[in-house]
Amino acid sequence: MKLGRNDPCHCGSGKKYKRCCMDNVSKQHGQVFDDIEANLAMNPDLSLDELNAALQHKVQDRNNQPHKDLCGVTPTQMANWLYAPFDELQWVTISTPEDLSASPVMRYLALILDEAMAQDGSLKATSKGNLPAKLVKQASELLPEFSVAQFQRDISISEFSGSNEDKFNALHYTRVLAEISGIIYRRSGCYHVKKSAQKLYQTSGIQAFFKPMLEAAISKYNWGYLDGFEYDVDLRTFWLFMLWRIQSHNSVDQLVKEVMTAFPDLQLACHSEDDLSSERKLSVLIESRFVKRFLQFWGFIIIDPKRFLNGEPIARIVEAQPLLKQTFHFTIN
Repeated sequence: MKLGRNDPCHCGSGKKYKRCCMDNVSKQHGQVFDDIEANLAMNPDLSLDELNAALQHKVQDRNNQPHKDLCGVTPTQMANWLYAPFDELQWVTISTPEDLSASPVMRYLALILDEAMAQDGSLKATSKGNLPAKLVKQASELLPEFSVAQFQRDISISEFSGSNEDKFNALHYTRVLAEISGIIYRRSGCYHVKKSAQKLYQTSGIQAFFKPMLEAAISKYNWGYLDGFEYDVDLRTFWLFMLWRIQSHNSVDQLVKEVMTAFPDLQLACHSEDDLSSERKLSVLIESRFVKRFLQFWGFIIIDPKRFLNGEPIARIVEAQPLLKQTFHFTIN
């Protein structure tokens, strides 16, 4: 996808592209044209076609050079990761693991489908439009089977259990993704599994919905839905870059620094007059929306929720789970 001058900038600052990162791109283009002018000065008899060929070569050469601010990714590679549709991403292979039992999202989805199909393909919703209490209880009972269970203390505040869907964020997230993905829909006070989804589930199992649900999570779901932060950045654009980096070093603190270096204008979207720095705000967003309520909900990582030990801050380190490498294989240096 190519950005127009008046399109919102990809960095999430809220500014138009021409008022934001386009300035940096213009500087790069200026360097290319400086090289061409020097070439022309040394070769004044070049034809227009030869000049165009030289220009194209210079641009391609620069776009294919690893950039230190992008952790060694080239501009060409980064453009693919930022703008390409889910099924056209390059330098990464996204696979469906054979065993999805360690993924809370996929286990909850299987529970919803099994319960609905046992009742002719539908579930009666509560008066508030939530999943029925019986299913919520069954989903809560799955918690001990997940790696994240080691960190759970109080069921009333757990992301992975609750007395109803409103108090059970991971289950609510799963139900929303299932609707966005077109697997289920609500009508006449019930949740229905689409006929095509029922057939697919019977023939191919829960694995058939892994990639559609994942694509919905990174391109259609609003990552700010479950929080109330006054400052906002759409981190979805950068999800694959962040995933690549966190997979390489497991450090949330390092990830934040790398994101700030690669996309410095993101801090502008977090600027306000309160006491928190832009870096701190961006760190909170990345850990809350990307690490906890994306990677952890899917079972790709776990992270200790404790932030302090003996009054000192704890380094924010994630523990990669087998599903992470089973799903994402990067072929980038």
